[in-house]
Amino acid sequence: MPGLIRITTVPESLQFLLKGQMKFMQQHGFEVTMISADGAPVKDLVQQEGCTHIVVPFTRKITPVTDVKCMFQLVRIFRKLKPAIVHTHTPKAGLVGMWAAKLAGVPVRLHTIAGLPWMETTGIMRTILRIAEKLTAMPASYIYPNSNKLQSFLKEQGVANGKMKVLGQGSSNGIDSTYFSVTNEIQQQAEVLKQQTGLKEDGWVWIFVGRLVKDKGIGELLDAFNEVHTQYPNDQLWLLGTEEPELDPLDEQHKQLLHTHPAITCWGFQKDIRPYLAASNILAFPSYREGFPNVPMQAGLMGCMLILSDINGCNEIVDHEKNGLLVPVKNTMALQQAMFQSRQSPATTAHYAQQIRKKIVEGFDQQQLWKLILQEYQYWLTKKKISLPAQP
Repeated sequence: MPGLIRITTVPESLQFLLKGQMKFMQQHGFEVTMISADGAPVKDLVQQEGCTHIVVPFTRKITPVTDVKCMFQLVRIFRKLKPAIVHTHTPKAGLVGMWAAKLAGVPVRLHTIAGLPWMETTGIMRTILRIAEKLTAMPASYIYPNSNKLQSFLKEQGVANGKMKVLGQGSSNGIDSTYFSVTNEIQQQAEVLKQQTGLKEDGWVWIFVGRLVKDKGIGELLDAFNEVHTQYPNDQLWLLGTEEPELDPLDEQHKQLLHTHPAITCWGFQKDIRPYLAASNILAFPSYREGFPNVPMQAGLMGCMLILSDINGCNEIVDHEKNGLLVPVKNTMALQQAMFQSRQSPATTAHYAQQIRKKIVEGFDQQQLWKLILQEYQYWLTKKKISLPAQP
């Protein structure tokens, strides 16, 4: 049974962004081990996937001494487990994991890129992060950007030329359209949430799901909603996620708005976002950068109309004014106009919601993407003359 190691920087990425994928690979003949930093989700993650988990103390910041220690810890783990494939996700896990796999002689070294932090940085930090991405690609056998436009950007930047491709139409994990659907039970839970917040019959719920940080466009969203609320005082903005004051803090003005506006509800992190999406009319997602984001697909399947930034990944989900709206990044006025446009045209908004669900179901099926990843693994094992896993 060939060994497969999947690595992310934090356990939440394995638990939510890659949910079900490790279990699928184990069911298809791989001996799967998961590696990430420690955290509260680890216990649930192991139960969810049915795979072994090993803690390596990755950080999300630039910490050279810790990173080197993590790399040599990984080398020891790889030499002991002798995996056929190491597959990494997220920047830190990719950089450290790919070089550790190379040093340990792992035959197949794969890395998925799902967004680039340096797209939104400037100066020396942009240079450092760009070099880090190139260093990650060097020891990798192959690189998998999770969107076509992300792949084009990487090619322009000279990253991983000649050993890179997108699987299917994009995404790191596809989407389970059966799970993300509005059932009677979910709808009942959604009604309870509306009652909890005192939503009036003519009020709409605007929703955002993700980290409450600058580079997710939270400042622009708060300002735009504040204007919408003046004309539609029964509307509410629901935010699902947590702030990151150490990594990417909001400014004081937006912190104040976030925590004091009477129509804004911060729900914090939620394991099951379906009832919140089912209660909502529109997902407003003005992020500055993405790879191929899961949240818009989840929201689209749950009946939300989508207003997304016109950036990589997002503009491969929404076709502007066909199944949603795209707005220029970092443009509060454009976001505000799109929100007013949607609010004033409920029939068009409902039509966009129907159309985006149809596109997501047809183009981003989770099982199909998992099969494509499995085929990649089988291809690389054959290429390296390693026995293929027994199929169920």
